[in-house]
Amino acid sequence: MRYPLPIQRLLDELERLPGIGPKSAQRIAYWLLVADAADADRLAAAIGDVKRSIRFCERCFNFAESELCAICADPERDATTICVVEEPRDLAAVERTGEFRGVYHVLHGAISPIDGIGPDQLRMHELVQRAGTGDVVEVVVATNPNVEGETTALYVARLLKPLGVRVTRIASGLPVGGDLEFADEVTLGRALEARREM
Repeated sequence: MRYPLPIQRLLDELERLPGIGPKSAQRIAYWLLVADAADADRLAAAIGDVKRSIRFCERCFNFAESELCAICADPERDATTICVVEEPRDLAAVERTGEFRGVYHVLHGAISPIDGIGPDQLRMHELVQRAGTGDVVEVVVATNPNVEGETTALYVARLLKPLGVRVTRIASGLPVGGDLEFADEVTLGRALEARREM
C-alpha cells in the first residue's frame, strides 16, 4: 500500500527506533493519526525536552539533568563501591532491586571486536581514574552474561587489579521460578559456581 508522503516519513522514522518493526511502526502511526492533537503535541514536546535537557553525568556517565546525576549527587550513597554497567538501562535494573547502595559507572557499551567496539570506545579510562583515587574499595562488574559482557568484565578486572581494588563479578545462574531441567549447561554451571552456604 502506498501511503501519503507525511505518513510514509513517519513510518520510516518510527522503524529506525530499536525494537520497532514495520507492524509496530504502523500501530504507532495509526494511533498518532487518530489521537487528539494535544496527545501528539505532548509526545513531541517530551521528545524535544529530553533532547534539550538531558546530558551525561560528568562522574558516572548516567543520564543527568545537571553535571551530576541524582545518584552521584546523593551523599548517602557509598562512594567506595562502584558498580560497572554497560548502559543506563542496566543501572536502572540494578537500582530496582534496592540491594545496591554504592555508585555506578556506565561504560556505554561492551567490547565487541566484530562490531568494531574496543576499550577505547568505552568509558574505561574514566573508570581507571575513578578507581585509582584511593577512595574506592570495590568495583562490582555487572556487565551482561554474554560473550561481549564477559570479555568486558575480564578486561575491567585486568585493568583494575594493579590498582589494589577488589574486583567482583555479579553472580549469574538460575532465575527464580525456573526449572533445572530447562536450564542450559552454562547457566547451571554458573549457578553451581555461585552457590552459597545455607
